[in-house]
Amino acid sequence: MFGLALPVVIAELGWMTMGIVDTLMVGPLGPAAIGAVGLGSALFIAIGIFAMGMLLGLDTLVSQSFGAGQLDECHRWLVHGVFLSVLLTIPTVLLLFWVSARLDQWGMNPDVLRLLRPYLDAIAWSTLPLLVYFAFRRYLQGLGVVRPIMVTLIVANLINFAGNWLLIEGHLGAPALGVAGSAWATVLARVVMAASLFVVILRRERPQQPGLMNAAMSIEMTRLRRLVALGAPAAGQLTLEVGVFAMASALAGRMQPASLAAHQIALNIAGFTYMVPLGVASAGAVRVGQAIGRLDAAAAARAGWTALLFGVGFMSIAALAFITIPRPLIGAFTIDAGVLEIGVALLAVAAVFQLFDGLQAVATGVLRGLGETRMPMLWNLAGHWFIGLPLAYVLAFNLDFGVIGLWWGLSSGLIICGVALLVVWWRRIHTVHFSVGARGSGLGARQSQ
Repeated sequence: MFGLALPVVIAELGWMTMGIVDTLMVGPLGPAAIGAVGLGSALFIAIGIFAMGMLLGLDTLVSQSFGAGQLDECHRWLVHGVFLSVLLTIPTVLLLFWVSARLDQWGMNPDVLRLLRPYLDAIAWSTLPLLVYFAFRRYLQGLGVVRPIMVTLIVANLINFAGNWLLIEGHLGAPALGVAGSAWATVLARVVMAASLFVVILRRERPQQPGLMNAAMSIEMTRLRRLVALGAPAAGQLTLEVGVFAMASALAGRMQPASLAAHQIALNIAGFTYMVPLGVASAGAVRVGQAIGRLDAAAAARAGWTALLFGVGFMSIAALAFITIPRPLIGAFTIDAGVLEIGVALLAVAAVFQLFDGLQAVATGVLRGLGETRMPMLWNLAGHWFIGLPLAYVLAFNLDFGVIGLWWGLSSGLIICGVALLVVWWRRIHTVHFSVGARGSGLGARQSQ
């Protein structure tokens, strides 16, 4: 589990580092620029996350096919995943432009709004390469091939850093595009990400038999429906989870720039630590799925509990860091005294929900390995939208706790989701163990083959 999870975790951290680098490099432009980049990234993810989540069914289908020794099935699922990613690009981009055109109706701070629209219009063009990259990545992870994903994210971060340096303030004769320059650097990095994994897949599949080039390229509606049936609840879960934080960012956008900037900085830091259990969740989904493909229920249970242990262990360390060294963490992004004080208080709240955030992330992944994507969606709907967000609004605006109240409300949703999904995993894995155990003769026959 550790060997598979480590490169995936580094890749997830690399993904999050892009947003952090963007925020750091626009920092000299002021709190409004920090808020615009953070809010623009949050809106892009909130809108695009459903399309990305639709491809999460590849985790289950590719890993279980690979565990069953059916490489040709893995190839067919890759073809359908890429087709679905292209199909989903059109409505996603149209929705991004529609939201951008209506931002002035959200009641945002005018200084933030002036910078936000050009950022969102630019980053919308990264949708297609990002979705294709996502399909390539899920395929490779399903096979247990994760090191190239890690390397790709490292290279993409270097490109993003160079693009930011060139385009934000206009170095080496490049145009000084400000906040929009940061978005175009991200677009370039995402194109490189997709192209790199495409090359990796082609080189890896060349000696394979049956090879990828021998796979049928026709689209079967039954396969597409199965991929969508698994992906839609996973997409719903991701959309609900990410959407509630995007909504919180939109609510923070109605506050003073210092509160919004502190919110975005603290969200970046908490999001960075979240990437670790998210990477562990992906590794857990692959190992559980491959074990199910081999009809090995005991191995599936071991993989799932090990992943949960890794996730909870790391997030406990992260919570300790938020409590003991909050000022240096926030101070890495800004020297503004007002932003610094609010950010330190927000990290204290984040320390409370770290454990539960890691728990719900990893539980969602290992359940996906079993093919269970519906329950995480339902619990995210209940925890975040029926309880967490309404409570956050009341605390922030009705009781005048401001952005601190916003975060306490979001914490309640994370705590509910973490506990509930752990119980769901415990029940599901016992059911799988019983059902596979009842087919002992079939399992023995499969192992002998």
